[in-house]
Order: sequence, then structure tokens, then C-alpha cells
Amino acid sequence: MSDSPKDPERNRITARIGRVAKVGANMSGAVAARVSGADQATLARTLRKALGQSKGPLMKVAQLLATIPDLLPEAYAEEFRKLQAQAPPMGWPFVQRRMRAELGENWETRFASFEREAAAAASLGQVHRAVAHDGRALACKLQYPDMASAVEADLGQLKTLLNLFKSMDRTIDSTEAIEEVGERLREELDYARELKHMRLFALMLADEPRIRTPEPLEELSSKRLLTMTWLEGRGLMHWLDAPQDTRNRIAELLFKAWWGPMTHYGVIHGDPHLGNYALTENAERLHLIDFGCVRVFPARFLEGVVGLWRGLKAEDMDQVAHSYEIWGFKNLNAELIDALTMWARFIYGPLLDDRVRTIADDVPPAQYGRREAFEVRKRLKTLGPVLIPREFVFMDRAAIGLGAAFLHLRAELNLGAMFADSVEGFSAEALAARQSEALARVGL
Repeated sequence: MSDSPKDPERNRITARIGRVAKVGANMSGAVAARVSGADQATLARTLRKALGQSKGPLMKVAQLLATIPDLLPEAYAEEFRKLQAQAPPMGWPFVQRRMRAELGENWETRFASFEREAAAAASLGQVHRAVAHDGRALACKLQYPDMASAVEADLGQLKTLLNLFKSMDRTIDSTEAIEEVGERLREELDYARELKHMRLFALMLADEPRIRTPEPLEELSSKRLLTMTWLEGRGLMHWLDAPQDTRNRIAELLFKAWWGPMTHYGVIHGDPHLGNYALTENAERLHLIDFGCVRVFPARFLEGVVGLWRGLKAEDMDQVAHSYEIWGFKNLNAELIDALTMWARFIYGPLLDDRVRTIADDVPPAQYGRREAFEVRKRLKTLGPVLIPREFVFMDRAAIGLGAAFLHLRAELNLGAMFADSVEGFSAEALAARQSEALARVGL
């Protein structure tokens, strides 16, 4: 369904005003705390509570920003990580209205059965179980009303929020990062696009029989309703006490599901939330669940990803600096390159070692990355503000998310050898050709 003038849920000024008023009321306590001179820890807690009450896109973006290293002051990142993705589901009257609007008055006849109670609910929509007439179990993902207006209103509020952070810490310039977050969030509201993402991942992972994606049903989907086959499985947290070889196998599947599309097609799954993965009995097969946040990179960006890995392995600082240039970092000098490389060595560390190891290499999970992040921020304070290129945002975020999954699993793998195999014979030209063909096949 398009945002035509007759579309009652298009990006409407009245809905935006209403959303701004609601969020503004929730944020008033945080503003008052700032005016009264509250310290950062107190202000961060107040903001987290306000965002939790606001729900919707702003809460989702705050969660996202907390996963991007060094984008927020640590006090805020720590509080925002506590925000819960779950939201109270909307009731049956909403479900009926949404389903009638997307599939017509007789929508219930399109299913053999449809459960009234939501199976899951999050910040942008909720999921209901259903059964197709051919007996297949289905998941129906319904978007909440007025989300387009809420996104635009919340992005405006977000810029105000980040200006507050900038006034307290001028290390990082998040201007381009916010543009990137906004673009991805708008895409996430387009379920017709997510349907194509689902098909794209099925295509890219076709040679991996142990990794499956849902099958979308286009005839039962629209811009705000996505119907797909229901994939059973248990979430990653269920497997944390499984035998070591089982946890290693899960980590290997996660690696293939993330790095395979990235190094061969320039496509990443940008949401590292652990709830987006499920595994079948004995963890024999990995199911990828959600495809709203997907980032397609130009081939040249992947040239920087692989080039940085090669440069770090060879201690070739000219190649390392060239990779930062490819990614779009500006005003590079020796001090900035040194600070960026400290973070790069941390991110790439497990991929540079040709040995079996945990991703943290025996560093306690609670301390993993903190020393590096602190030192990088300290160095950037003398150089900043450093503009973070927009394409870098989801690459860094997703890599950190994948690392967090490996930390939870305490996996022991030769990640260096696995990555080397993934980029063997890498060619930006060949990747561009594969990417172009794959996108054309799924209509992206």
C-alpha cells in the first residue's frame, strides 16, 4: 500500500504534532533535570525512563545508538542498553482494523485460522500466528498505526537529544550517523521492502543448507503487513549451557550467516538483536527471523573492510589509512589514524589470529572493549569532533552485536582462518556484479 493522499496513515502533520506532544511530556523530567544541573548519571537515568514511557521509534533508536561504540557518552549508553524491546501488544480491534485495511473486509477467510493474541510485540509492530489453507504455519507481522509520522517526529526529537550530548562531549560528531539511522528506520517501516530483503537472504544463503529464512507470502502481505512461514526454534539464550561443540557450531553458523552475505554480496543484517536468531533441535539449523534492518554497501566499502584486515595483518599502515579514506573519514592525520587503528585492532582482533580462541581471548565479558573504548575516546578528545561516516555505523554496530553473541556462547573457533576463507580471492568488481544480479532478482 502506498502513501497516497487517501492513505489515512501517511506521514501526517497532525499525527506528528501529537507524537511530539506525547514525547515532549515524557521528556519534560529530563529537561528539568538538565536545567537544574543534574550530573550525567542522573540525567541518563531520567532520559532512559522517559524513553521507556515513549516507546515507539525513539526507544528503538536509543537502543540502537547504545550498541554503536563511542557514539554516546558511556553513562547514556549504559542506561539505554537497559531499555526493553518488548512492548504491550495492541488489542483485537486494532488487529481487525489493520487486517481489513491491508487484505480487505473478508480477510479472515484468507487464513485457515488466525490467533487473536499476539505472539510477540515490539516497538514498531506485533506478530500473530496463523495457519494457511495448505496447512503451513504462518507469522503475520502487523505495523502499529501512524508509525511513519512517529518516526519523523521522533527523529526530530533525537537530533535535539544528540545536540544535548554534543554540548557535554564533543569527541564524536554524529551528524551523518543520525542520517543513516533515519534512513534505515524509514526502510524498516516498509514491509514490502522487508519481503524483498527476506528473498535476498534466501538467495545469498542458498548454498548453506543449515541456515534458513522464512518464506514470504506476497499475496498476504502489503506495506504494513508481512506474512511469512513460521520457523520454529529456540533463541540463542537457550543454548548458553550447551556442550562446547554445540556452542561452537552455533557460532560457526552465525559467522556464515553474517560474514557470507557481507564479503560476497556487500549486504549485512544490521540488527544484531539475539531475538532475531533461533535454532532447531540440537542446534543443527539456524533460522534468521527478522529482516527489517538490512544494509546494502557499495563494493568499494567492502574493499575498505578487506583492505583494513589485510593492512592490519601485514602492519601496512599505508593500506590501513587508505581503508579509512575509502570509508569516508575526513581530515586524516597521524594522531587520528592511530586512534582509529586502536579501535580497528580491537574489532578485527579475533580475525587476525590464526588459532582457536574465544572472541574475548579470556577477557571477562563485562570488561571486553571497555579499556579500548576508554583509550580511544581519550585520544579523540584532543582531536575531535570526529565525523563518523554514515556507512560505518551499521558495519560497526553489527560487528559488535555478532561479537556479543559469541561472548554469550563462549565459542572457541579459529575465526581468523574462517574469515580468510570468506575473503579468499576477494574482488570488488566481482562483488559488485554479484550484488547487482542478486538485487535485480529480488526487485531491490
